[in-house]
Amino acid sequence: MCGIAGIYNLKGAPIKSISKYLDTMNMLISHRGPDDSKSWINKNRNLGFTHRRLAIIDLSENAAQPMIGNDNNLIVFNGEIYNYKDLQRELAKTWNFKTNSDTEVILAAYNKWGVDCLQYLRGMFAFVIWDEKNRKLFCARDRFGIKPFYYAFKENIFYFASEAKALIPFIEKDIDINAFKEYLFFQFYLEGKTLFKDIKELLPAHYIIVDGTGIEVKKYWEVYYNIDFYHTEKYFIEKLRELVEESIRYHLVSDVPIGSYVSGGVDSSLVSLLARRFVDYEYAIFHGKFSYSEQYDESKYAKDVANKGQMKYYEIDINHNHFRENIRKVIYHLDFPVAGPGSFPQYMVSKLSAEHRKVVLGGQGGDEIFGGYTRYLIAYFEQCIKGAIEGTLNNGNFVVTYESIIPNLVSLRNYKPLLQEFWKEGLFESMDKRYFRLINRAPSLSDEVNWEYLEDYDPFIVFEKIFNGSNVGKEAYFDKMTHFDFKTLLPALLQVEDRMSMAHGLESRVPFLDYRIVEFAAVIPADIKFKNGEMKRILLKTFSKILPESILNRKDKMGFPVPINEWFKNELKDFVISIFRNSPDRELLNKRVILERISSEPKFGRKIWGLLSLEIWFQEFYDKFNYFKKLTKN
Repeated sequence: MCGIAGIYNLKGAPIKSISKYLDTMNMLISHRGPDDSKSWINKNRNLGFTHRRLAIIDLSENAAQPMIGNDNNLIVFNGEIYNYKDLQRELAKTWNFKTNSDTEVILAAYNKWGVDCLQYLRGMFAFVIWDEKNRKLFCARDRFGIKPFYYAFKENIFYFASEAKALIPFIEKDIDINAFKEYLFFQFYLEGKTLFKDIKELLPAHYIIVDGTGIEVKKYWEVYYNIDFYHTEKYFIEKLRELVEESIRYHLVSDVPIGSYVSGGVDSSLVSLLARRFVDYEYAIFHGKFSYSEQYDESKYAKDVANKGQMKYYEIDINHNHFRENIRKVIYHLDFPVAGPGSFPQYMVSKLSAEHRKVVLGGQGGDEIFGGYTRYLIAYFEQCIKGAIEGTLNNGNFVVTYESIIPNLVSLRNYKPLLQEFWKEGLFESMDKRYFRLINRAPSLSDEVNWEYLEDYDPFIVFEKIFNGSNVGKEAYFDKMTHFDFKTLLPALLQVEDRMSMAHGLESRVPFLDYRIVEFAAVIPADIKFKNGEMKRILLKTFSKILPESILNRKDKMGFPVPINEWFKNELKDFVISIFRNSPDRELLNKRVILERISSEPKFGRKIWGLLSLEIWFQEFYDKFNYFKKLTKN
């Protein structure tokens, strides 16, 4: 796990002040790698790499980066290749290894297979290889976007970095209005956009070739929902158990001890309990507790996991003062506001974890792969009613009936406001329009945003393309919903996972996001994964004997609930008001209306959180734009 950055002039001309540029980029990502720092510049001074190291595998100096291979190719790499030992044994026939690092394995794999090396890598990664013979850059990102990669291209110069902040000194101060609108709709961005027009994010499962002719971006992997109707539920359970346990073993490859985040939900609890079985050292788990009220305190479930697995338990009791002291750091490390308020407690738990471990496992991905979001149940509830009325329950669109779904509707008791909003209009429209409405947050911002500046772009167009992708079956509503979240929400949550851990020099690994698990889960029939509206049904049936009864039978899990809206109305009201009141007027936001409505947010609403995150981003990045520009001149 590390931080990478670099610069390349495609036309071969020397880059003035390249050393200073690399020093600046290195400084802006220094938190990602506290163990070492190195840079490299070619003799023509038109190409340079810089690297920050967090040493996890092969702790020796031999594994430092930038690393030059036997063939004179050069690499900077962020992430982990979990099957590197398997690949090393195979590649040793054609490559003389000088290290025991996964970094060198990537160089050897590229030497043998070229860009097809990506098909062999099992892990999380973002890397750039300078191909000396062919005079080109090969930049790649893992299949799911676990590790970040941002780039900018201006005046024949290609810039890249692990974090967008390292590119700000080289771009113009222009907001991408379409990305801004997407954030208002979804609290994430589509198709590689960012809030800065000149900074792009390389999409998951894509690579870039950069040479004298320009930049070419290509996709190298896709998940296909080619449903397997031939095997039994028993087969799927046995195979899933095998794949998950295998992935956990791979994710424990490390030269330092490992621990886990535990929220109190199924995914992180399962990862922790399985990992504990495969290590011979004291396994530690880390939990963020909210003692503000019982409704937010999930420490009981985390302690049940610790007790069942006989693991060392650490917790931090998070309060409103932590929010006041750290929220600007959270937004700074995120680069761009994204997803919900879970980034704040994730930052706090990562800080705690980093005091005891350099690596932690997390449960990210389980909701999108196995169907853990309550909104899937809401959407299906409507479809069941529609199908019952129209007599179309058996036409393939439905994996549950309205009779069978009723016992599981208790999971919706905390979602009454969402149900009221969802069914206010558009009832029984097409699946894509209804799911779009279910996740669209823009209607609640009708007066807080100056929409006249955002009229030209309709995010539904891109949403529809992803939701109805050709890789997803036409009939399975469940697969369409989980697929959209897998392609869009999950990368946003992985941005949080990466930034909040790396802010403290901590590596976070996500074992559910192994491509073999994802490809397998995609072909399981929806009526097995989501039978009777049971969320994560296949996962729970597979590992029912491992989880504590208290977690196995939970019906009230709400992600990572944070009492921010209660704080905003009470302990933090003056703090939030001061942030908006002391800011300059924003062309895109209506400060007066925002100030008037701070106290009107429902308990689990995200409107004020989303607007506050935007405002802090403006203050930390947009308003300080000249600060970033000056860093390369000092």
